[in-house]
Amino acid sequence: MSSDSLTIIQPDDWHLHLRDGEMMQLVAPMTAKQFGRAIVMPNLRPPITTADQALKYRESILKATFDSEFLPLMTLYLTDNTEVEEIDKAKASSFIKAVKYYPAGATTNSDSGVTRIDNVYPVLERMQDLAIPLLLHGEVTDEHVDVFDREAVFIDRILIPLRQKFPELKMVLEHITTQQGVDYVLSQDKNLGATITPQHLLLNRNAIFKGGINPHHYCLPILKREIHREALVKAATSGDPRFFLGTDSAPHTQINKESACGCAGIFSAHAAIEFYALAFERAGALHQLEAFASFHGADFYGFSRHSKTITIKKEPWTIPSEINIGKAKIIPFMAGEELSWKIS
Repeated sequence: MSSDSLTIIQPDDWHLHLRDGEMMQLVAPMTAKQFGRAIVMPNLRPPITTADQALKYRESILKATFDSEFLPLMTLYLTDNTEVEEIDKAKASSFIKAVKYYPAGATTNSDSGVTRIDNVYPVLERMQDLAIPLLLHGEVTDEHVDVFDREAVFIDRILIPLRQKFPELKMVLEHITTQQGVDYVLSQDKNLGATITPQHLLLNRNAIFKGGINPHHYCLPILKREIHREALVKAATSGDPRFFLGTDSAPHTQINKESACGCAGIFSAHAAIEFYALAFERAGALHQLEAFASFHGADFYGFSRHSKTITIKKEPWTIPSEINIGKAKIIPFMAGEELSWKIS
């Protein structure tokens, strides 16, 4: 590593939204340019709830990224009606690697999510037996809980009892955003991991209101106070193997972000690894980026590390102010701003 160049083992994205149709055709190659593998979220309309649906979705992703070696790792969307037999089918497949839990109504396309966690205990028991990880959108949806407190309440109300009941079930607390999230992961064993997004490393909640309301900085879980951002940076750059890269890149069209009821999600796939390089550089911890991006997630999921490398160079460039998708547009993360790192 030099001051103006960084070569690392090819990283993976352990939390990614690709959508489907025209949107997926546009954004999937951006991820494939940087990452060797990605855990693909199942919250489409309709959601991916069966192994057969996951297979068809995987085939469409592979078609969109046919000129790369990118490997999509599929997930099933957990519902109150998920059957234990579907978990057996998932295990029998070679491509479904996890099951995703959304509390009903927690985020984009989560209407079919779980209404009560104990509704799915039989499924979780089978997942524990078969060593299939559970990926958690870690927020409660109780309208009486402040939106900024939903992650902390989820840990107390849902996650702690869940870990006690299923101690051998591997779980990932996705896109953590709080000091409480960091502290809880640190208090647990190797069966609990956590992903951290670039936006939660680079921004605090002031960014939502800078110059007026900025819908392109609205995501769920929502950005938090500066003390929480600092805790996430410390965790990500610590070298602790329980924390790993997951962009939560979530594309929406400009009109859907800027509407009267704007969608939650920040699109970062156009420059994901460069955003992480910026965050780690600001923390004086570029030497820890490779472990966070390339080692920890692969080790947690039981994959071999890649042999291929990528190089990121200190080369200022300007992020496009918009990305065209047919007649619509996507406004990317840090649109129009200068970024100091660029993948070569």
